[in-house]
Amino acid sequence: MNTRSQILLWAAQRASAVVLALCVLVHLVTVIYAVRSGLSAAEILGRTRGNLAWGGFYALFVAALAVHAPIGLRNALSEHLRWRGWTLEAAMLLLAGVLLVLGLRAVWAVFA
Repeated sequence: MNTRSQILLWAAQRASAVVLALCVLVHLVTVIYAVRSGLSAAEILGRTRGNLAWGGFYALFVAALAVHAPIGLRNALSEHLRWRGWTLEAAMLLLAGVLLVLGLRAVWAVFA
């Protein structure tokens, strides 16, 4: 992989880390609020169903994860197992796609 591609992957992982950190913070604050308020699962789902803001927030969360995790795993596999080349790139693209599809299905289940 050329230097430009490596720089782009580095930047994408750092940017996705910032988004993930913010999403985790919002998610944890929301969970703590819901638990302390005594909300049931049905009440929580009642608040999230059809709410575009929450649907968009969790879709962003999933997208950031689908970018961040495969890049980090790619680096770990390359360094520790010396796995390189197109097979590694293809496997990580497949992983990113699987994470995105499954994550968005979960978001849709809570939103719709």
